[in-house]
Amino acid sequence: MKYTVTVFFLVMMNVGFAQDAAMNKFISDLMQKMTLEEKIGQLNLPSIGFDVTGPVLSKDVESKIQKGLVGGVFNTFTPNAVRKLQDIAVKQTRLKIPLLFGYDVIHGHRTIFPIPLGLAASWDTALIRRIARAAADEATADGLNWTFSPMVDIARDPRWGRVSEGAGEDPFLGSQIAKAMVQGYQGNNLTADSTLMACIKHFALYGAVEAGREYNVVDMSTVKMYNDYLPPYKAGVDAGAGSIMSSFNEINGMPATADKWLMTDLLRKQWGFKGFVATDYTAVSELINHGIGDSMQVTQQSINAGIDMDMVSELFLLELPDLVKQGKVSVATIDNACRLILEAKYKLGLFEDPYRYISEERNKKEIMSADKLVLAKEAALKSIVLLKNIKLKNRQHVLPLSRDEKIAFIGPLVKDKRNLIGSWSAAGDWKNAVSIWEALLQKKMDETLYAKGCNLLDDKELIAKLNVHDAQIETDSLTPQQLIDNAVKVAAQADVVVAVLGESFAMSGEAASRSDIGLPENQEDLLKALKQTGKPIVLVLMNGRPLTLDWENDSVDAIVETWFAGTMAGPAIVDVLFGDYNPSGKITMSYPENVGQIPVYYNHKNTGRPFDDKNKYTSKYLDVSNEPLYPFGYGLSYSSFDYSDMTLNKNYLDKNSSITASVTIANNGNYDGEETAEMYIQDISASITRPLKELKGFQKIYLKKGESKKVQFLITEKDLRFYNADLHFVSEPGKFKIYIGGCSANCSENEFELR
Repeated sequence: MKYTVTVFFLVMMNVGFAQDAAMNKFISDLMQKMTLEEKIGQLNLPSIGFDVTGPVLSKDVESKIQKGLVGGVFNTFTPNAVRKLQDIAVKQTRLKIPLLFGYDVIHGHRTIFPIPLGLAASWDTALIRRIARAAADEATADGLNWTFSPMVDIARDPRWGRVSEGAGEDPFLGSQIAKAMVQGYQGNNLTADSTLMACIKHFALYGAVEAGREYNVVDMSTVKMYNDYLPPYKAGVDAGAGSIMSSFNEINGMPATADKWLMTDLLRKQWGFKGFVATDYTAVSELINHGIGDSMQVTQQSINAGIDMDMVSELFLLELPDLVKQGKVSVATIDNACRLILEAKYKLGLFEDPYRYISEERNKKEIMSADKLVLAKEAALKSIVLLKNIKLKNRQHVLPLSRDEKIAFIGPLVKDKRNLIGSWSAAGDWKNAVSIWEALLQKKMDETLYAKGCNLLDDKELIAKLNVHDAQIETDSLTPQQLIDNAVKVAAQADVVVAVLGESFAMSGEAASRSDIGLPENQEDLLKALKQTGKPIVLVLMNGRPLTLDWENDSVDAIVETWFAGTMAGPAIVDVLFGDYNPSGKITMSYPENVGQIPVYYNHKNTGRPFDDKNKYTSKYLDVSNEPLYPFGYGLSYSSFDYSDMTLNKNYLDKNSSITASVTIANNGNYDGEETAEMYIQDISASITRPLKELKGFQKIYLKKGESKKVQFLITEKDLRFYNADLHFVSEPGKFKIYIGGCSANCSENEFELR
C-alpha cells in the first residue's frame, strides 16, 4: 500500500511538472513576440461596464484593447457584454491574447447570500465553501473568471464599515473561512468553465485602520502583525489563491502598494506566493496623495515593490515606457509581471478557449436557479444570531412566537426589500429578494398587524449623503410623531410586538465608517414609545456591523441579529421567529457596550495590573465594564446546551505526541438544534506576552432534545506555536490552559504541559 501511494505521488508530481513545463514554454514563446508596450498592456486593468466602485471610470477602453494595452477589465459581465470585449482582444489585436474579466462577487453574484460577517456567524466552513462554489457557478455563467474575494482582513473596530465583508476579529476562524472560500471559488481545476480565480484582499492589515476610518493609516508591531493579522492572508495563499489585491492603507510609514518588504520579501519569498498582485482601485495614483512622489516616482516604486497589475489609474501605461528607458525599472521586472498575468490566463484555460466562460445556455441554467435559492435560505438561517430571549411570567420565553398570538410587525424594514441584500451585493437585484412581510403572507399569517413606525432615517443631511450613492432612502408623508402614534395604536392591539430596525445597507461597507454605531435616533424613539405600551418586544436587527445596544439589551425582551441576510432573508427570519428553525449562529465580532470601549475583542493581552473592581489602580473604566455587551462566540438557542465532564486523556505532550480533550454536550431544552463547541488555549508563560485565550478549534454538532454527545478536540504541539520576538514560529515548553464552551466568555477549563 505504501509503495502504491508513493508511485501515485511521483506520477502526480511528474504530471504537474509536465503541465508547468508546457505552460512555461507557451508563455515564453508568446512573450518573445511581444513588444515592451504589449507587455505593459497586460499589466493594465481598467473598469468598464455597468458598475463603478471608485471615483474614476476608465476611458477609451475598447481602443486600448485593440492596441493590446489591456490585460483585463472589471465591472463587465453577461455573456453578450463579455463576448463583445473578448472578440476585440482575440480577433482585432496582433497577438490575440484573451482578457481577464473580474468583478466583486463578495457574497453571491445574482443570488445573494448573507453578508460575510453573517456567514462567519454560522461557524460552518463547509456551508461557506458551498456558497463560494454556488457563487462561482453563477458568476462564471455570467462571463466572469475572476472575483475580488475573499476579503480576509481581521477587524476589531466595528466603526469601520468594511467589517461587513470579513469574518470578524479572530485569526484562526478567519483563516478557516479564507481557505474555504478560496477552495469554493477555485475548485480543483481552474480551467473548468465553472471555476473562478480568487483574489485575497486587502493585503495587508486593512482591518486595523486607525479610528475605524476608511482608507486610513495602520501602524502596529511586527509581532502583532504576524500573530493576529497576517494568518488569514497566508491561509488564502496556502489554499492556492491565484491573485492578491494590495490595500489602500500604509503600514509603518509605507503605503502597502509601494511596500517591497510586504509584496516581495513577505508574500513571495517567505510565503512562496506564485500568483499575481493587483492593486485596489487607483491605488497607484493615490500614492501621490500619500506623499511618496510624483506619478513617475510612485509608478517606479510600486512595480519595483512587486505590484503586477494597475487597477484603473493607468500610470503603468503612462510612465513605465520612460522608466524603462531611464533604467529605473528593468525589462526583467516588466517581464516577470507580464508572465504572472499570462500564467493566470493559461491556468484559467483562456488561451485554449477564450470564450470558455461565455455560455447563454449555462447563464439560463445557473442564474438564480432553485438550488441556489434553497442554499441562500439555508445560509440565512444559519447566520442568524439570537442575542437575547427572556422568560416572561405568562410564557416560557418571548421567542419563538406562537401562531395563536396576535403579533404586530412594526418598523421601516418589515416590508423593505432594498436593504436585504446589503452592500457589495454584486449583480444582485434587490427586487428579487423576499421581504419579511412577503414571507409572512406566504405562511398565511394574514391576521398579522403592521405599522411602519418610523422612517429608516430622519437625518436629512445623512439621507442626502447616502442617496447620492443609490441608497434609495425615502421618507414618509406622515411626520415622525404621526408614524410613532400609529405604531403605538397598532401595538396596543397585539400580544407581542416585533420591531424590525437597523441600518440602511449604505451605512456599512466601503466608505461607510460611522463614529456612532447605535440605532438611528428616530428608531430609538420608536422603540422607547413601544416600550411604554408594556407589550413584549422582539427587536429584529438588520445591519452590517456590531451595534451598540446597551439600552436595547436592558429594555427589550428579545433581540435577533439577522445582518443583511440576502435574497431569501424574509423566509429565513420568519422561520426563526416562529420556531421552524432553531437559531444556531454565534457572533464573530464582539459587540461593545459603547464606542468608548473600542477596540474590544476577546483575545486581548493581560496587563501588569489586571482588572480588579476592589482596587482603584487596575486597568478599568470608571463608567463602563471592561467586557463587551456580547462577547466573541456568543449566541443563544431556543434550547439549552450544557457542557460537562471536560477531561484530557493526559496532562502533557511533546512535539511527537498529542492530547485529546473531551467534553460532553447535552441538549436539555425542548427543541432540536445545533451547537458550536469552541476550544481556546492560553499560553500561561512565554518569552513574549500572549493573549488570555486564543481560538484553536471548533465543532458544530446537531443534537435532538434530550440527546447528549461527547465532543473531542485533538491538540498537538503545532497548535501551540506563535511568532516570537525574532519572528520565529515556535512553541515553548511550559504550562497551558485549555477552555471549551459555547462562548469565549463561558468555558470549562483544564490544564496541561508542553515538555
